[in-house]
Amino acid sequence: MIRRFRGESVHKVDQKGRVSVPAPFRRVLEEGDPDWGPGQNPTLVLIYGMPSGCLEGFTVEGATRLDEKVSKLPSFSPQRKALERLLNTQSIYAQVDENGRMVLPQRLRDRFNLTDEALFAGMGEHFQIWAPADYAQDMVDLDAWRDGLADGEDPFAALDALPGGES
Repeated sequence: MIRRFRGESVHKVDQKGRVSVPAPFRRVLEEGDPDWGPGQNPTLVLIYGMPSGCLEGFTVEGATRLDEKVSKLPSFSPQRKALERLLNTQSIYAQVDENGRMVLPQRLRDRFNLTDEALFAGMGEHFQIWAPADYAQDMVDLDAWRDGLADGEDPFAALDALPGGES
């Protein structure tokens, strides 16, 4: 059974760009790193090319699954080229150190306003790293979407239409 990234928490970012990765997230990263073993530090992939306004964190295996999906598109197609650029060119490997921290490079801290704090948000198969104020605004937008649903409309109903979606 693969664990999922769940929950949200805020962590300090120090002057060197080090930030603590939530302990439950570290367990998921360990499980999703085929090269990890006891006493070693897990590797992860940070994608900064997504249009979400935050860093997207994936296990090594999760990033590989994304690559495999993109590889099914026709070679040299505009869509494949764009997705490869967003997912591969605009991403970096990072490693969790023995103290449970990772380093966020200065250019990414600047791009995503990660000055003093970083908010980690679990998204199931991946996680996001936000500036807390940007995350708060994103939650306002999510609340507005939810408030715009028709009375009695169930946002989870679409899941039943997916293969294996019925409980």
